[in-house]
Amino acid sequence: MIRALHRWLGLPALVLVTLLAVSGAALSVFPAAERISAPQAEQAMSVADLAARIKSAFPGVEQIRRSPSGRITAFWFEGGTPASAVIDPATGAATASADPNPVQRWLTNLHRSLFLDDAGRIAMATGAAAMLVLAISGSMLVARRAGGWRRWFAPLRGPLAGRVHVELARGAVLGLLLSSATALWMTASTFGFLPDKAPVPSPPSAMSETMGATLTSMPLFAATPVSSLRELNFPYAGDATDVFTLKTDSGTGYLDQGTGATLGWSGSSGWTRVSDTIYMLHTGQGAALLGLFLGLTALTVPVMGATGLLIWLTGLSGRPRIRDNAAPGGAETIILVGSESGSTWGFAATLHLALTRAGQRVHTAPMSSFDPGRFSGADRYVVLAATYGNGDAPASAKGFLDRVAGLSAAPAARLAVLGFGDRSFPAFCAYARAVATAAEGRGWPRLLPFETVDRQSPQEFARWGRALGEALGIDLELNHQPVLPEVKPLTLVSRRDYGHEVQAPTAILRFALPPLSVWQRLTGRGFGRFEPGDLLGIVPEGSPVPRFYSLASGSQDGFVEIVVRRHPGGICSGELMALEPGGTVAGFIRRNSTFHVRRDSAPLILIGAGTGMGPLAGFIRANNSRRPIHLFFGMRLPGSDFLYREELEAWAATGRLSSLSTAVSRGARPRYVQDALAAEQREVVRAIGKGARIMVCGGRHMAAGVAEAMTRILEPLGLSPAVLKAEGRYVEDVY
Repeated sequence: MIRALHRWLGLPALVLVTLLAVSGAALSVFPAAERISAPQAEQAMSVADLAARIKSAFPGVEQIRRSPSGRITAFWFEGGTPASAVIDPATGAATASADPNPVQRWLTNLHRSLFLDDAGRIAMATGAAAMLVLAISGSMLVARRAGGWRRWFAPLRGPLAGRVHVELARGAVLGLLLSSATALWMTASTFGFLPDKAPVPSPPSAMSETMGATLTSMPLFAATPVSSLRELNFPYAGDATDVFTLKTDSGTGYLDQGTGATLGWSGSSGWTRVSDTIYMLHTGQGAALLGLFLGLTALTVPVMGATGLLIWLTGLSGRPRIRDNAAPGGAETIILVGSESGSTWGFAATLHLALTRAGQRVHTAPMSSFDPGRFSGADRYVVLAATYGNGDAPASAKGFLDRVAGLSAAPAARLAVLGFGDRSFPAFCAYARAVATAAEGRGWPRLLPFETVDRQSPQEFARWGRALGEALGIDLELNHQPVLPEVKPLTLVSRRDYGHEVQAPTAILRFALPPLSVWQRLTGRGFGRFEPGDLLGIVPEGSPVPRFYSLASGSQDGFVEIVVRRHPGGICSGELMALEPGGTVAGFIRRNSTFHVRRDSAPLILIGAGTGMGPLAGFIRANNSRRPIHLFFGMRLPGSDFLYREELEAWAATGRLSSLSTAVSRGARPRYVQDALAAEQREVVRAIGKGARIMVCGGRHMAAGVAEAMTRILEPLGLSPAVLKAEGRYVEDVY
């Protein structure tokens, strides 16, 4: 809901909000420039002294004004022509012309009204209201992404455009909230919606009707410091019935020109004082540094607008275009999609097309948009849900379970849930299963039993489609052709071979980073941005199904590196192990953010065996901050498959690696990584006490043995792997 509000308000308001922000940023410079250039009155100078000096220099002076910046301006007529000048309060003499700056005046009219008077003021007020809503909704989204308000400044990950967007929002949100809220107040004041007009004393009923009192003899003038002066109007020359009018920060008064007596006074109201403060906060007049700060925050708006547009366009490209998508309220079948990388949208498009050809009215949408009120004509719901990370909701399904839990009653339309995943991962289809369980708990009628599709299998999808067709009484054949992500040719530049002595051929393969377009660099798509722990998808020749390998490098390293072990009969591993420098394979990047190193200073306990060493080596290589890292690595024989041996020694020497404990499973005294953990129990406990995060990579059997060992180690602390997993301090990448 908040994300949709932020997006669909921000996109149409982009031009207006940008114009408002840029013109405001330009105007923010003028108060500071005026404050620097204008001569300032001494702290103790009174209005009486100032008026006397100006009167001496300009006998025909009619008005004196002081701006919030401290600039003093005098106005008079000279030969029937109005004249003005900026005054040096120390002498009363003119120092510069007081003619308005044409650029400032043009910008002000643009900023306030687009040169369209009241209609323009309303338009710009609409822009200010949009900016206020965007600032509030954006703050909520930043807090959600960071993991709560207390983690507002937590390090960010992801594509460059998204990180720039959020980083600017973090720094600018207070200024944007202040600018937009004060702009709306000033608009309300301009149109008379607020009772903030300065009170004026009643015209004096009795006066001396004499002239000639000296300015310095008038008590109110003498008691009023120049720092509180706003405006002083002199009596009309030769008119004994006219009076002095003094306007200050605290009110307005009349003075007799013959006696100097105060004839009337009205203090400022609370509303007036608030509006004066609002004016200062918005314009920077009287607070030049604040004005410059607001100007700087305003300059972030066009950048955030551009990056926000880029994020939106990137999101659109991540899903296929659904043809003949029926209106939500008139559709019989609603297909809801939960996808992280976009592949599940391809299955949804196939299902949508088949149902449409069968005569159904079908509407396909992300799970995050679920609202039974929008789908009033629905006879059935079909949920296609992938799982992100360790059972989490994928990007397009955020908030779905909360919406289901918040329903007053389950929809009458029946539901089918199909999960997509990879059985080699422990959390296979965990999110989709959670959706099915939640729906059943709410009493949502079932159209089909919960089913899953392993590794994007077209055959399993087609089999499920036939069952769906039987339930609907139609002939439904789902002929899905998987659409692979855009692949790049990767050229092998070096390889190091291990493991032949123990019949486990393994290689560290390093590929050149493919050329990147400007778009990829900006958005971080493809090979534009990746980290150790992300996945490299390799599409082997003769197979439409990619295989994934954990990355041992990040994009900042300037190369793509993986560790591969040859499996008997393995199509992809066989192709990779046969590759020589100069050879190429087709590959793409898939994010795996659950297995990334957090950007904090907490210690790391890295545990791996065999090819699981790949991402762990990448974490150590990237440890530029020299955080404590303790590595437990299992191998068969040191002379055969001690991966990264030379690098580990160098990293230890430079402080990137704090300690290394190895486990050799072949030889006179076999030892496994769980044995190494038990032997180093004291060090492990000490690191966990300092907030260490445990990261395990390798085979499932190894990971299970490590979990058992960690259970014994953590038990005296009142902890367990499950507790640490819930806190995000125990993560696994197993296969």
